[in-house]
Amino acid sequence: METMHKVKITVVRKMDMRALWGGTETGTVEDFPPVCDAFEVGDEFIVAPGQTPAGFCSGAFADIYRFVSGLQRGANYTWMERPGEVVVCCVDAFRPVVFKIERLEE
Repeated sequence: METMHKVKITVVRKMDMRALWGGTETGTVEDFPPVCDAFEVGDEFIVAPGQTPAGFCSGAFADIYRFVSGLQRGANYTWMERPGEVVVCCVDAFRPVVFKIERLEE
């Protein structure tokens, strides 16, 4: 039987669309917040296999799920120095959020 692990997701950076787009017209409405308001840097979420973390942006979770699932099943990513860890971001083109995901060895 496959061992499944919990993972910890930590918000490590939030990008500001003004820095990403500069003076370029983005096509967003005037009152669109320039930085994602769903997370704060330092937020942590513990995710058990088969669960979605409470309060987590559903779009961001869909974007990073393949890495969450991989780490839960024991995957390691060759571009990362430490096994059981990966840094990824959601695909929001205006206000991406960067996450560190770590496998929790129990």
